[in-house]
Amino acid sequence: MSIGTPPKTLVRLAKVRWRIEHDYRELKHGLGLDHFIGRAYIGWHRHVTFTVIAQAFSTLLRLDPKADAPT
Repeated sequence: MSIGTPPKTLVRLAKVRWRIEHDYRELKHGLGLDHFIGRAYIGWHRHVTFTVIAQAFSTLLRLDPKADAPT
């Protein structure tokens, strides 16, 4: 970024960074991304794939205006 970067762009980039950090924290702590114990690449790959799918599903539910609020 240069000195002439508009404040609106800086705010947008800060929000994007926060979203990325929040999603990673959700993946790691909420969905168990860091819980894999194994030795094989294929097992790790499956674990990461299913964790990311679960996170995508959670995001879709969160963004759906018609979804019921959690109780």
